[in-house]
Amino acid sequence: MTITPIKNIPNRVPLAHLPTPIEKMERLSATLKTNLYLKRDDYTGSEVSGNKIRKLEYAICEALSLGAKTLITCGGIQSNHARATVAAARKLGLGVHLVLRSEPNPLIEGNYLMNQLMGAKITLLPADVFASEYEQVMEKLKSEYDALGTPAYILPIGASNGIGNFGYYHAFEEILDQEKALGLTFDTIVCTVGSGGTYGGLFLGNYLSESNRQIIGFNISSTAEAFKDDISKIVNESLRRLELPETAKTSDIAIIDGYAGLGYALSTKEEMAFIMEIAQSEGLILDPVYTGKAFRGLIREIEKGQFNASQNILFIHTGGLMGFVPKYFTD
Repeated sequence: MTITPIKNIPNRVPLAHLPTPIEKMERLSATLKTNLYLKRDDYTGSEVSGNKIRKLEYAICEALSLGAKTLITCGGIQSNHARATVAAARKLGLGVHLVLRSEPNPLIEGNYLMNQLMGAKITLLPADVFASEYEQVMEKLKSEYDALGTPAYILPIGASNGIGNFGYYHAFEEILDQEKALGLTFDTIVCTVGSGGTYGGLFLGNYLSESNRQIIGFNISSTAEAFKDDISKIVNESLRRLELPETAKTSDIAIIDGYAGLGYALSTKEEMAFIMEIAQSEGLILDPVYTGKAFRGLIREIEKGQFNASQNILFIHTGGLMGFVPKYFTD
């Protein structure tokens, strides 16, 4: 099955190493008595690794079409999206300015170190200020760059908006092509929900292709209901760009709550023990912020029998390893 050609699909600037491979987790599949596969989007690149670059391919293409010379974006101090944006900007000869939620006495390590190595301009905001003012700060920076003759383009957290959403629309197309080569169908596709753009793109591809797959998300912060609202808005924004009816409803979106733990970038001993267990049994490294929580949720729900109807489950490994820093073992 392939997606019926849709008019007005936005252009992209190729930055990721695609297609990423799909591999079966043989031992874990045998243990769980289910067919469990990984889509290795942690292999999209090195500096740009993970799911963020798929969304950036579309967002940055739009930025370039608008004449942008500087990219402005935001996130936590170990944001994978921020680091991928810096790497992509440097690759394309663009300026880049990050607005990051700071921590007390932040160590220069992980993604924060990568951003400094690549010469990003960085504005650090205390957590409370970031929560209420990061959008205004980015708008102010844009005005300043525009005035200097280096027009700026603002990317939201995770590049999760109507344009970035096409990154995982494209990934869904990729999965359909890979199914043909593998001779199987993934009736269930599972991903982490951190800002909504990965789930939203898969949902869009599934909807437009009429593939009738289950797209299941595990939120790693906030609540499932909050993300359902965000995702429906993102998908409807994409549909507007395609000049199609805005039909995405929160009731169509399937997110399993209960595995966010202490919240974004905060880990429990149980979560870290699970990450270590998978690393030692499978040679697979999950990150504490995103995939560790979501994959743990998937395994626990499989054990409960919630996925008994699924024949082939595909989990999207969205990367994040550069943000894996020592604090997760010491907090």
